[in-house]
Amino acid sequence: MDRDKLDFAQEDIGSLFRKMFVPTIIGMACMALMTMIDGVFVGHGAGSDALAAVNIFAPLWLAMSGIGLMFGIGCSVVASIHLAQGNLKAARINITQTLLAVSLITWLITAIMSVFDTQMAEFLGARGVVLPLELDYQHWVSFAFWAICVESVGMLVIRLDGSPKFAMLVSSVPSTVNVVLDYLFLFVFDMGLEGVAIATMIGCNVGGLMVVFYILFLAEKTRLYRIKASIKSLKLTFRNLWQQIKLGASGLLGDVSISMLMFVGNYVFLHYLGNDGVAAFSVACYILPFCFMSGSAIAQSAQPIISFNYGAGVHHRVHKAKNVSLKTAIVIGSLVSLALMFGAEIVVGVFLPAHCKAYHIASEGLPYLAIGILPLVLNLTYIGYHQSVEEALPATIFSTMRCFLFLVPCFLLLPLFLGVHGIWFAIAASEILTLFFVAFNQIINKKIKH
Repeated sequence: MDRDKLDFAQEDIGSLFRKMFVPTIIGMACMALMTMIDGVFVGHGAGSDALAAVNIFAPLWLAMSGIGLMFGIGCSVVASIHLAQGNLKAARINITQTLLAVSLITWLITAIMSVFDTQMAEFLGARGVVLPLELDYQHWVSFAFWAICVESVGMLVIRLDGSPKFAMLVSSVPSTVNVVLDYLFLFVFDMGLEGVAIATMIGCNVGGLMVVFYILFLAEKTRLYRIKASIKSLKLTFRNLWQQIKLGASGLLGDVSISMLMFVGNYVFLHYLGNDGVAAFSVACYILPFCFMSGSAIAQSAQPIISFNYGAGVHHRVHKAKNVSLKTAIVIGSLVSLALMFGAEIVVGVFLPAHCKAYHIASEGLPYLAIGILPLVLNLTYIGYHQSVEEALPATIFSTMRCFLFLVPCFLLLPLFLGVHGIWFAIAASEILTLFFVAFNQIINKKIKH
């Protein structure tokens, strides 16, 4: 297979970052687009109750994506360092162990959900007329969990192998399949929300199978390695997986932060504004993956460059890659934030008809959320840097701040002082507070080094 000819050791950092970033953000945009189009089709083709059902299930979807991202980041960092040090066998062993682990974990979760489907739906917040809709959606999408995780791991591994364009295809092809099937099942065959769920399941599995195909037949450096069936090998596997979990935990927490804000936000909006509030908030929940995608694309594009040169001990290239990623974060974060501030009504109109109450709630609230987009993208970029140089503790601390320490109190307390606008501003407040501590940590580290 023709590689993208990436030289992590010698090539100009700016050029190398662009070659990684452009296909990465295109691929992630396709994934986020898949999520958004699901929302558009469901909102206009199946109604607001169906849209609420999808939004209620979203935290679990993001948790699965987070598990894949956690192992993917950890695996990619470890494998990058092994490759920089010339240890090809160790890199391949780590990749094989990761793919086996995520497959076993996700199929176990799918089996448990099949047995306790109603309990899970009610735990997520499904009630009344929304419950049967959520159960239909949950049943089919749970069979895509393995593919979601394998795809998350696979895209990072494929980029490390020198094929960011194929990694882009792993995102864009399944997204295209999903969009086409969404339209057919919902508007042609009139299958309702269940048809959307089946389309999503099929699309995700296409992505997972593309990763398997690449690893088995196209990979150059990141091939599978046969693992011995012994106690010693099992201990080594658990040791390696634990190292990956520590390095990638902040990646899981990143997705958990969106999951948590959806979970808590649904309850808070329901309390203050009822089902119209939940439907309005669902618009923000479809937009946020685009914003999160921007920061993730920057971090994941810089990661193999930073990790490889960190493993090789070339620190000036590590510093330059960090600076390039931060400048990119400032530009993209600012543009997205301004677009949401001044184009709120246009964005909301994509999801909801202008005559419904949820449309007006979302149009008024979205600009408050937009204030936090630049801090969000910067936080994700900084966290990605810490992951890339094996600084698991600060990465995990900052992710925990975003997910729990600031987010939940902001959701619960700000509405008491700012009313409904406080709910929308909660996300921005959490990101701004986190960025303050990130900046403080950077200042302290510079003083220590000097």
